[in-house]
Amino acid sequence: MEPVPMEDITLLNMNVMALSLKQDEIMQQETSPLCAVDIEEVIKKQFAYLSGGRGKDGCPIITFPEYPTFGEIQEKEIHDVLTYLTSIPSLQAAGVGFILIIDRRQDKWTSVKGTLLRIAGSFPGNLQLILVLRPTGLFQRALSDLIFRFNKDEFKMKVPIIMLSSVTELHSYIDRTQLTQELGGTLEYCHDEWLSHRTAIEGFALMVKKTAQMLQSFGTELAETELPNDVQATTSLLEVHTEKKEKMKEDLRRALTQGHGLLESINEPIRKDPDYTLNQDELENLATVERLLGQLNETETAFDEFWDKHQSKLEQCLQLRHFEQNFREIKVPLDLATERLAAFTDPGNCTTQVEHILRDLSSHEEKTCEVLDQAKDLASEGDQLIQNNHYAVDSILPKCNELRRVTEDLASEMQLRKAFLHRCLELHQSLEKAAQWCDEGIYLLASQPVDKCQSQDGAQSALQEIERFLEAAADNKLHDLDTITSDYETILNQEFSEHVLKVLQKQEGMQEMFEKRRVSLKKLAAKQTRPVQPVAPRPEAFSKSPHSSPGLRRGSVNTFSPDKDALCRLNYRKGECNVSRTESMSEEEENLSVLRRHVMNELIETERAYVEELLCVLEGYAAEMDNPVMMHLIPAALQNKKEILFGNMTEIYQFHNRIFLRELENYIHYPELVGRCFLERELLKYSKNCDGSEDLQEALTAILGILKAVNDSMHLIAITGYDGNLNDLGKLLMQGSFNVWTEHKKGHSKVKDLARFKPMQRHLFLHQKALLFCKKREENGEGYEKAPSYSFKHYLNMSAVGITENAKGDYKKFEIWCNAREEVYIVQAPTPEIKTAWVNEIRKVLTGQLNAYRVWGKASQSLDASEENDGYSSAEDPLNSSDAEEEAAGKKLSPGKYTVVAEYDKGNTDDLTVKSGEMVQLIREGEDGQWYVKNLNTSKEGWVSATNLLTMIGDSKSSLSLCSSGWGRTLTLLYSPTLQEVNVTVIDRETCNSKDYYNHDPTITEDLLCACNKTGGGDTCHGDSGGPLVCKGIFRGIVSGGEGCGLAKKPGIYVNLNKKYVTWIKEKIRRHNHREESGNQV
Repeated sequence: MEPVPMEDITLLNMNVMALSLKQDEIMQQETSPLCAVDIEEVIKKQFAYLSGGRGKDGCPIITFPEYPTFGEIQEKEIHDVLTYLTSIPSLQAAGVGFILIIDRRQDKWTSVKGTLLRIAGSFPGNLQLILVLRPTGLFQRALSDLIFRFNKDEFKMKVPIIMLSSVTELHSYIDRTQLTQELGGTLEYCHDEWLSHRTAIEGFALMVKKTAQMLQSFGTELAETELPNDVQATTSLLEVHTEKKEKMKEDLRRALTQGHGLLESINEPIRKDPDYTLNQDELENLATVERLLGQLNETETAFDEFWDKHQSKLEQCLQLRHFEQNFREIKVPLDLATERLAAFTDPGNCTTQVEHILRDLSSHEEKTCEVLDQAKDLASEGDQLIQNNHYAVDSILPKCNELRRVTEDLASEMQLRKAFLHRCLELHQSLEKAAQWCDEGIYLLASQPVDKCQSQDGAQSALQEIERFLEAAADNKLHDLDTITSDYETILNQEFSEHVLKVLQKQEGMQEMFEKRRVSLKKLAAKQTRPVQPVAPRPEAFSKSPHSSPGLRRGSVNTFSPDKDALCRLNYRKGECNVSRTESMSEEEENLSVLRRHVMNELIETERAYVEELLCVLEGYAAEMDNPVMMHLIPAALQNKKEILFGNMTEIYQFHNRIFLRELENYIHYPELVGRCFLERELLKYSKNCDGSEDLQEALTAILGILKAVNDSMHLIAITGYDGNLNDLGKLLMQGSFNVWTEHKKGHSKVKDLARFKPMQRHLFLHQKALLFCKKREENGEGYEKAPSYSFKHYLNMSAVGITENAKGDYKKFEIWCNAREEVYIVQAPTPEIKTAWVNEIRKVLTGQLNAYRVWGKASQSLDASEENDGYSSAEDPLNSSDAEEEAAGKKLSPGKYTVVAEYDKGNTDDLTVKSGEMVQLIREGEDGQWYVKNLNTSKEGWVSATNLLTMIGDSKSSLSLCSSGWGRTLTLLYSPTLQEVNVTVIDRETCNSKDYYNHDPTITEDLLCACNKTGGGDTCHGDSGGPLVCKGIFRGIVSGGEGCGLAKKPGIYVNLNKKYVTWIKEKIRRHNHREESGNQV
């Protein structure tokens, strides 16, 4: 962790302290803790005010106007107002002393006396002079003169008190321009406006102080912040600090805006009347606000400079953390490569084994070269950071040096290992040649016929054969042991040395055999001997065919390995590649330089053309609008509107012609520095509240959507292995790569497809109707041939999908599941933002399905109940027949068509047999509650009792339908927290088994029934299995299964509680009750 240097905030703290001192000077906190807002109601009484006038010595004037109820004002109110008024002028003006003007012309002497006494007891400042306009009445004037003359000392004033008889006498002491109109002066004074200004100034000063405190607190916080040690924390810290900085800037801008508004308010009289002159108090207010604004601007500049340094520090810290993370990541393969290279120390047992080791080393070298290139690039990146004056040079430089050392050592060690193995290969080839020569020599000695060698010619021929063989052995024989040990000392270990020694011993033994045979043959060839039958093995015992000799087979092996040649060719190509790479890099640099020059020329030429066109407009149009000769050509609506038409175009022209164009031309040879021209000049200030900003945002969103759709479609066309039509899956909403774990529920246990810590890499495509899982495959090649492809694995139907937004262990994971969590896919996104986007999009799809179901539900409820009950609910025999009989009592039937909801077995030959789901027509009513009925499915007719008929058809002609309930899955929840209910209708078995429906997979038998709506919609779902299917309170069926939930032409499948099941259930209940009764008896 690294602290932020304290010197970076020195300038900021100095400006903040100066700003605080300015605010304290305005508020006079040391002498007057009062603010206008604190005593606003008392000041509004206006029994004393500071008009802004000044005496001869610059003494501030406080005026006490006519106020008949002055005696009723409390002492504290008088003291607070006088304390506040004396705190407003500057310290220098207040030090000279105040002049009090007391107007009591319409009052009595007692009021004058009371006013003076209360002022003497409450005035907190220095007094220079007190001027009293005494009462104008004759009696009151005489009385005041007499009493004041004899009671002057009673007031205990250290300053003169002058009694004035008229305003004219007042003008001899105070200039008329410093007096208000009530006192015969010309000074304009509005008490409400004065109070508004004071409140605004003090509010502005308070805001400035708070802003200064926030800046100081923010600077301290930044100074005490330690730089994080990882990328994520550094990124988060940079975002947090940037957000706080923007808030600080917003507070500064708000304060500046308020200050400028206050300035405009103070200067408003001048704006209305240019001859108006501000009084002294207004001038002081103006100066105060201007000083505060100036200090705020300086503080903002200092804050910007400080933030630039701090932001640069954080960005450098982020660069450092990325560099350190990449360093740690690259160290792992480097260490593995070094460890793997250390394994190539085996000299091998033969040439074939060494060649195999060399091939492995070449493969390892190719992989290592990629890692070495990455390490070199990272070292270059570190050098670039150092060149950019990064603050952490002491941390970056050792890592760069270590990367270079490791790469150099690894490359050097790689070459040493290759040289070692080549030396081993060379020695093994020499040993094999020597061994092969020995084998060939043994074959030669064994193949020479002994009988022929007994003659002089035969011996001579055999001797020549041996001589030729020995002459050719120079290239195959080994040198002495000392020479071999000296030449191959670096590769010889104990085992290898023993192998060399064995071959040398074999070679020496072979040479001794040849020498003995040669001596013998020389003796035979030198003298004539009588023929003697040699005692020796038969020559036929030895094979004369060279192809049958193991030694010759071994000699036929090519000692120049094709793999070795391939390795040489590979190294040669690498050399050519390096040369071509250097040449291409030079060409790229040259092309880049040409492009830069082209861009600079284009930029400068465009700017010149812009300047020329501006000048053309100004001279050809703007200047001609002032030409009287051209006046008749200008429409009346445009006359005298030059400023509106052309605005500040002249200033724009001057800026581009004199400043911006020249700066661009100065950087013509330095294109990398041209950005300074744009950064140093603020050409355009963007405002979020400007006209058309919303349209621009909509356009930007639309363009980004188009780009996303195009990008997604490029990935979509790369899917392979999908048999269906991708267009049938609906619009592609999102696509991206994720880590995926899968879980399958088997019984009460969960089984994962892969190990916990080994996820599958899958590329997901989210459509409106399905979610596709694909495997991304990188292709080799150039250009479009290098684009990845996606192998289709499987897909999930969105109508059967649920999501869990947060998975345990990682905030970037979420779950996608189906079939009541029998299949769970744990998906890990690269970032939390991507996870949030996918979860939101999947939620939108599921919510859209829910809304569609709701719309369908409303539409289905509005259908006419009188339609032939084509899909009405059905179940079979009730559990308790007495319930049905009670329900049937009191109900009347009428002729018409009905749907059978319960089976009926005929009791006699005239009775009619019907099955659930069939359509019957009631023709006529007979005696004893019998109805003559026609089965429209079989065209058979017969009698059925009214009681059984009500059980069979229920209320199938009314709006009543079957109902199922449960706590199963809804559109957005795995299990519902409340009991849900859904109305369904029966689909006849023939329809349900048809090709458009279940197509006999499974076959809907008489023990089953299917119920839903033919167009899809509400249905039972996962978690509802075992739930009831009820009609008018009678148990008709049990929820069993189905394909999906609420799909069109995929109705739910229920167990049909027919007579067989009812009998079985009743028997189970009877036995259970019997056991309980038996237990109770025991």
